[in-house]
Amino acid sequence: QLQLVESGGGLVQPGGSLRLSCAASGFTLDYYAIGWFRQAPGKEREGVSCISSSGGNTDYADSVKGRFTISRDNAKNTVYLQMNSLKPEDTAVYYCTVQVMCVINAAFVSSWGQGTQVTVSS
Repeated sequence: QLQLVESGGGLVQPGGSLRLSCAASGFTLDYYAIGWFRQAPGKEREGVSCISSSGGNTDYADSVKGRFTISRDNAKNTVYLQMNSLKPEDTAVYYCTVQVMCVINAAFVSSWGQGTQVTVSS
């Protein structure tokens, strides 16, 4: 069974950092672009970032550019989202996705993880 499992979410104070992980089970991430999306209560789902299969191409939403960094370790079959300078408006459930290519658009998503909660609050 193909699965994406996110971890690393939690409660952090404004200005703090978290690193989310997205691990694949049942398949190899090497051949796929991977993305991160988020959804806050009462808000529409928002694309956050993506990375190409080789890791050579990345993209970020304007709202996180300069604060978040996406990376991948294909040897560990895992993609990471390093989130720095977190703001209360970053509070959301974060989902990693398997994508046909690195484009921050849900139309390019072929599979979703179950999500991990990130809460930024003092």
